[in-house]
Amino acid sequence: MWKLRQSKERGKLVLTLCGRIESELIVELRRIFESKSRDHEVVVDLKEVKLLDRDAVTFLASCEGDGIRLENCPPYIREWIRREKDSLAPNGPND
Repeated sequence: MWKLRQSKERGKLVLTLCGRIESELIVELRRIFESKSRDHEVVVDLKEVKLLDRDAVTFLASCEGDGIRLENCPPYIREWIRREKDSLAPNGPND
């Protein structure tokens, strides 16, 4: 089960993800994020995320690469995102 709440803070659109974020949600989240980021600076708040899978982490890493800011990212998720980015980067661990 997951939820998405939106609010505005200082001219930015804050999308708060709640619950479990898994691969089957990625297409829907991508659509939402892309539609919202056309008109606003988007911030994704992760403070209420309880569980996520690797596809969700890869998606969040790509969101950051596209200029979406992640807020209240738990340390274990931040580290996982960093590792995903490192593994995809040229000259990364898999090269």
